[in-house]
Amino acid sequence: MAMHPDEIPITARLVQQLLADQFPEVAHLPVREFRSTGTVNAVFRIGDGLLARLPRLTRWAADLDREARWLPSLASHVPLSIPVPVFLGKPTGHYRSIWAVYEWIDGSPYTDDAVDDEVAVARALADFLTHLHRIDIADAPGAGRRPLAELDAMTREALTAARDLIDAEKALAAWNKALTAPVWDGTPVWIHTDLLRPNLLVRGGRLAAVIDWGGTGVGDPAADVIAAWSVFGSPGRAAFLAALDVDEQTRDRALGYALHQAAMIIPYYRTSNPAFVSSAVRTVEQVIADTA
Repeated sequence: MAMHPDEIPITARLVQQLLADQFPEVAHLPVREFRSTGTVNAVFRIGDGLLARLPRLTRWAADLDREARWLPSLASHVPLSIPVPVFLGKPTGHYRSIWAVYEWIDGSPYTDDAVDDEVAVARALADFLTHLHRIDIADAPGAGRRPLAELDAMTREALTAARDLIDAEKALAAWNKALTAPVWDGTPVWIHTDLLRPNLLVRGGRLAAVIDWGGTGVGDPAADVIAAWSVFGSPGRAAFLAALDVDEQTRDRALGYALHQAAMIIPYYRTSNPAFVSSAVRTVEQVIADTA
């Protein structure tokens, strides 16, 4: 099922054709679809060591450009694996967007069952972000979301539309609290911006990699503190916030961003991506539990 209006049809056969036309050195490798909860790119494994990501909508092509430009320079500064771009494909008559091939990273998306110790993983992610936020921001692109007040109307509408799946009244109360946080006016830092469970890979019970960097750039560090609710439960959340030494204002902004993102996911993907919706519902529940 397509997740977006005007979504581009993408198949393994299309990927094989693109490889044959542009990167024949790997065109002999088998191509198979890799199913995930991802909403921006269709993903295909190429042999055992590569994967291709193809935007479902042409307007998201800029995300791959951004990754190709910045991931190689970020990789040496962070203590976990991040994607390694191999090829950046060009638009063709068959597929009118850029697309990209990366090295495959072994691991499974974060789930409660996949990790041995949530607190240890929370501290590992905090350490990763501490390194990321210290990287030189010279010439880096801007990133992050608009101030919470500018997201108010759409967030309220989405939370109300999801009232059959969440406690909308308690979620709105949490949103109202987040809105009291002052508008951020601090020093920009490198941020990932999309720290959801599917973007954290676990291997051997430990955090191994952080993937999906299409929104990276510099901005408000609160954008990365959303993991306190989008990834962790109460013990992990406490360890994560303590390890990052998050102040109250940043915490409140981050809670608002986590709630906004989850709220927007639920009505939009209700029928087309129920697993992604379930993850968003969980985030809302974590926010409510943390503000009760």
